[in-house]
Amino acid sequence: MPVTMACLDEVVTITRISGKDEVRHHLHELGLIEGEKITVVSNNGGNVILQAKGVRIALDEKMANRIYI
Repeated sequence: MPVTMACLDEVVTITRISGKDEVRHHLHELGLIEGEKITVVSNNGGNVILQAKGVRIALDEKMANRIYI
């Protein structure tokens, strides 16, 4: 399921990242890789704020829906 469906403050593991190579590379540069544990800090209408490796990352709904947990 996409990360946009996760509950607040839930620690989840990224299982897959979909999209073109450029999108996957961009998310990888942000520290979002398969196997990484992330926390959903905020979910507002599909737009999410994630915490990974001690850093908060804001993603719009379209980008967040490419991250599967």
